[in-house]
Amino acid sequence: MVNIFSWNVNGIRAVSKKGFYTWLEKARPDILCIQETKAHPDQLGDELKNPPGYGSFWASAEKKGYSGTAVYYKKEPLDVGFLGIREFDCEGRGLIIKYPDFTIINAYFPNSQAEGARLGYKLDFCNSIMNIAERRINNGENILICGDYNIAHRAIDLANPKRNEKNPGYLPEERAWMEKFLTSGFSDTFRIFNKKPEQYTWWSYRFKARDRNIGWRIDYNCVNDNFANRVKKSIIHTTVTGSDHCPIEITIS
Repeated sequence: MVNIFSWNVNGIRAVSKKGFYTWLEKARPDILCIQETKAHPDQLGDELKNPPGYGSFWASAEKKGYSGTAVYYKKEPLDVGFLGIREFDCEGRGLIIKYPDFTIINAYFPNSQAEGARLGYKLDFCNSIMNIAERRINNGENILICGDYNIAHRAIDLANPKRNEKNPGYLPEERAWMEKFLTSGFSDTFRIFNKKPEQYTWWSYRFKARDRNIGWRIDYNCVNDNFANRVKKSIIHTTVTGSDHCPIEITIS
C-alpha cells in the first residue's frame, strides 16, 4: 500500500508555524504533495526542505511569495520533473513524479479570478494537464492527478452553489471542463467512497466559514478509470488546520 497526501498549505513557511511538523510526524505519508508553497527552497531551513526521513523536490514560481508546488517522498522516485510548459512552469504550477507502478501529477490549478480575468489561462492549464495525463496513460502509465483544482464540480461540492454561479471556481466554463474531464476516462476518487453533501476542503478565512462549514470541495485525487480499482481509500481530513485548505488522502494498493 502507498499512502499519499495532498495539501494546499497556503504558504509552507506559514504552515510550518501552525503545527505542520507535528501533523507530518503523526500522518507519516509515503508521499506528500503540496501546493501554494509561496517559497523557493533557498528561503527555507533544512528541516522544511527535507524533514527527517524525506527527500523533496520543488517547483517554485519566478515571482517570489507566489504559487509553487513541492513533493516530499520517503522512497526515491524514478523521475521527478516539471510540466514542461513554460507559461505554467514559470509559476511553479506542477510536478510530475514517476514511480514503477504509477505517476503522480501534483498540480496547483490557477484561480480564474474575478470576472474570469484569468479564465483563459486556467482552461489552458486544465487542458494541458489532461493532455499530459492522456499521453502517459497511452504510454502504459497509471496516473494520479492530485492537488488544488480550484473548481467545485457540482452543486453538492460547495455550500452556496446558486450564489456562486458567477464566481471563480464555479464558473460554467470551469464546471464544464470538470465534467468533460470526469467523463473522459478519469475518476474523482473521493466520490467513489463518499457521496454525501457538505464535504469540503477549503473555507474562506472570513465570516467564520470553517466553523460553520460553509466551504468548497476544490481539492481532488483523480485517477484514470483503469487505475480506480487499486484505490483503497480516498478521504478528506477536515479537522487538520494550519491552512484555509485541509489535506486530502488516498491509499493505493
